[in-house]
Amino acid sequence: MSDSQKVRALGEGKLVELERRLGYSFKDKNLLRRALIHRSFSFEKEVGENYEVLEFLGDAVIGLIVSEELIKRFPDKTEGELSQIRAFLVSEPSLAELAKTIDLGEFLYLGKGEKRSGGKTKSSILCDVFEAVFGALYLDAGFEKAKEVFKEKFLDKLWQILDSAVTYKDFKSYLQEVTQRDFKVLPEYSLIRVEGPEHDKTFYVECRVRELKTEGTGKSKKSAEQSAAKEMLRALGVIGERN
Repeated sequence: MSDSQKVRALGEGKLVELERRLGYSFKDKNLLRRALIHRSFSFEKEVGENYEVLEFLGDAVIGLIVSEELIKRFPDKTEGELSQIRAFLVSEPSLAELAKTIDLGEFLYLGKGEKRSGGKTKSSILCDVFEAVFGALYLDAGFEKAKEVFKEKFLDKLWQILDSAVTYKDFKSYLQEVTQRDFKVLPEYSLIRVEGPEHDKTFYVECRVRELKTEGTGKSKKSAEQSAAKEMLRALGVIGERN
């Protein structure tokens, strides 16, 4: 059985329900299936396809959609400000929140180990698959349809995320501004340890501002640094526990 035949053999029911939630019916169902296949599943089932290439494409598609909408919403902001807001809105936490609005995690094809480790609720995976779905949508129907679906289903939630944010700057940049202003020092970051198998590593990073230390975790060193910076902002009383 070829890779495409194996992929087509996967359940139809979840695809129909996901299409209903998206408000769009794919002409090529295989594109949507591939957008939902995690590498762990493709390895276990010996299916060559997974969502990673579609994720790459979807990242660009969503970035362009959000850029257009930001220019409309904030016509007086500078290029630098718009870039910062866009980076916040297309970040892992924000896109994972959009994915949760349609319970995207329930539709994923995950390997047994990834299922046991809670893969369907991991922000990193939800973000990646959300991007992959829009990569698939772009290939199936073009940019205008992808934009239409995004605006209809997700744009209001995106603005809610922005309106409720303490800052649209990333936490490392925000912390640097705070520490330079209040303490005349820069935060220091150090990698403490890395745990887990090669395909599912967890990074632990320490952030230090003078004698104060915080720790953050993430699926990459960069995301762990952001987490540690966020904890430092909490420790300094700049943001609250709920942020």
